[in-house]
Amino acid sequence: MATLAKLQARSSFLANQYYFRNSAADAFRKKENDAAITIQSWFRGCKVRAYIRYLHRVITNVQKWWRSYVGRKHYYFAVQISYYTMKMNLYNAMAVRIQRQWRGYRIRKYCFNYYYLKEYLKAVSETNDAIREALEEFAEMKEREEKKAALEREEKQRDYQARKMHYLLSTKQIPGVYNSPFRKEPDPWELRLQKVKPLLHHRPKVQLQQSTSLSTWLACSSARSFPRCDILPPIHRKRCQGPFRDINEVLEQRYKPLKPTLRVAEPIDELKLAREEFKTEEWARNVHDKMFLPFSSYHKNQKYVPLMHSSSKYGSTSYGEQFRDENPRKWICDKDFQTVLPSFDLFSKFGKLYSKAGQIV
Repeated sequence: MATLAKLQARSSFLANQYYFRNSAADAFRKKENDAAITIQSWFRGCKVRAYIRYLHRVITNVQKWWRSYVGRKHYYFAVQISYYTMKMNLYNAMAVRIQRQWRGYRIRKYCFNYYYLKEYLKAVSETNDAIREALEEFAEMKEREEKKAALEREEKQRDYQARKMHYLLSTKQIPGVYNSPFRKEPDPWELRLQKVKPLLHHRPKVQLQQSTSLSTWLACSSARSFPRCDILPPIHRKRCQGPFRDINEVLEQRYKPLKPTLRVAEPIDELKLAREEFKTEEWARNVHDKMFLPFSSYHKNQKYVPLMHSSSKYGSTSYGEQFRDENPRKWICDKDFQTVLPSFDLFSKFGKLYSKAGQIV
């Protein structure tokens, strides 16, 4: 109880001391906090710098080992390339040496071998001689065939000439041209004329075409111009001996069409026909057949006939609307039509800078 009484007596003193000490601590608390922060920052900075130095040493070791590895690998690759290059150069030199030896042997053995070339030239000369003999024989054979063909053509030509001149053959009463009584022996042509037969000429069949044109009427070959009788059948007889014309030539001259002159072929009233044709063409070009009389009273009593364009119930369209159709419902925007090219200044100044009389305003 005495202790409790002492404590109760000292309670006021203890409260004053507690308040005094707390106020003194509050006065130095900020300074101590700043000092603690400074110490902590310095310590942490030393710690971080030490860790960074450690990382630098570790990274330097890693880079050293990696660079050494890459250097050794590159050096090994360069050594392999140089070794491969030296080996390929050696192989190429050996191949060139082998090729040189083989080509020299081949040239000496086959290309510039004297005995081989001598045998080759001998075989070539023998082959050329054989081919030349064969060509000479072929040329002689062709020449003989050409001569034979020429002789056959000449013989056929002579036979044909003899058949054409068969009328010169001599008879019992009259000797021929080639069998003169003043000669010891007859001419060879006389013997040839005796061997061959006379040349027969076949009469062609003349066919007349039925036509009603002006040329056939003038040629008198139409049935309407003059009646003609049927052509008589040809008489089959031997051709007369002598220098007579060919039957085909005679028939062609006899039945050739008439070739009238321009005066006879053209009609007499050609000018009148041309004028009528010109009038017909002019009438076809006219819009109407009514004659226009401006200075007479001929049209006063006639009723005016309006045009179909103006008298239609749908009405007439104004000039220029059909050039460009405008439909505002289909417009994409409200802007007006814009031209790509600029407009002409002269057209835009019309009526503004010049009067109608052409004088400058």
